[in-house]
Amino acid sequence: MTGPLEGIRVVELGVWVAGPGAGGILADWGADVVKVEPPSGDPARQFHRMLGGVPDDVNPVFELDNRGKRAIVLDLGSERGREVLERLLAGADVLVTNIRPAALERLGLGPERVLEDHPRLVYGIITGFGMEGPDAGRAAYDIGAFWSRAGIAESLRTPGGPLPFQRGGMGDHSAAMTAAGMISAALAARARTGRGQLVTTSLLRQGAYTIGFDVNVALMWGRTISVGVRDKMGSPTINNYVAGDGRAFWLVGLEGPRHWPALARAVGRPEWLDDERFADPRGRAINAEALIAELDTIFATRPLDEWAAVFADEPELFWSPVNTIDDLLVDEQFWASGAVVQVADESGSWGVLATPADFDGRPPVPRGPAPRLGQHTREVLSELDYDEARIEELLAAGAATEG
Repeated sequence: MTGPLEGIRVVELGVWVAGPGAGGILADWGADVVKVEPPSGDPARQFHRMLGGVPDDVNPVFELDNRGKRAIVLDLGSERGREVLERLLAGADVLVTNIRPAALERLGLGPERVLEDHPRLVYGIITGFGMEGPDAGRAAYDIGAFWSRAGIAESLRTPGGPLPFQRGGMGDHSAAMTAAGMISAALAARARTGRGQLVTTSLLRQGAYTIGFDVNVALMWGRTISVGVRDKMGSPTINNYVAGDGRAFWLVGLEGPRHWPALARAVGRPEWLDDERFADPRGRAINAEALIAELDTIFATRPLDEWAAVFADEPELFWSPVNTIDDLLVDEQFWASGAVVQVADESGSWGVLATPADFDGRPPVPRGPAPRLGQHTREVLSELDYDEARIEELLAAGAATEG
């Protein structure tokens, strides 16, 4: 299956997750992505070690963001290495990077110069804090710019409780999706105008948009949305509970008048609909602690599978299990949704998480696994019209390295 970006050539200068994640999405969508790495490689190649693997283990984190790409090693600190990159850019449609702007400028790869020399190029950059301002050049991982500085961690802290920890790559993958979208939009604009452009996003902006409800309420009303406290939630239809077998679930009924009657019937308390404590939203809010305590007692009487059968008879009762990762991987709907695709190479095939976008009703099929460091150096150099003698010269000089 070919993707909608078939025929688009992308040059990726990416490290860790955000930049490679964007390149990985574009590769899934059909683009030919050439991943340019330094001789030491993208540091994300070491994720297997950080996660307790051994050198010969497959690297699940690196595979997620780098499958389907071609890899070339260039020493961009050398004039010859930069010359090869210029040839790559001359034939490319997109440059995507998350290298800090100051480092790009030192290499002669700042957007102004690159776009002047390659006016049809779409230049996409993901930064920590943006392209302007006092901290524009500051180093950032997503736990700093997205999770911490954008306000997400504090917004999730329960009153008096500790700060929650982020899972790896959350902000990076979110920003990568934004980058893939903005690059695709810029390509659509180029189809009309014939000119590329600079498109940027940042982990800080991505984090603020992720909690956009909170931020916009503060901007427009000057108020802070309070963090929900489970045993005091004003509406029992938007809260989490634990079934008798210890499995948690979340009721997600945002519309009290619509969803409250279904809940009262499901738990065998239709009389609550006429109980003055619970009959209207104000009463349920005032008596929230007592109502939630009663619901806790009732839900503890049956395992979740039995409650699921009860809930199925109430179409206006919206709910979801609280899955562990192990639960997710045996959840039939997870598989039916197309969330896993097969990646194949000469040794076999294995399942990997799909990009969360489908075209023609199905997720794109990756071209193959993540490349080895420098795996396609010779192949790409040949495509750039370097003959064998010149390739050997570049390799001998260390300007390029093959895997």
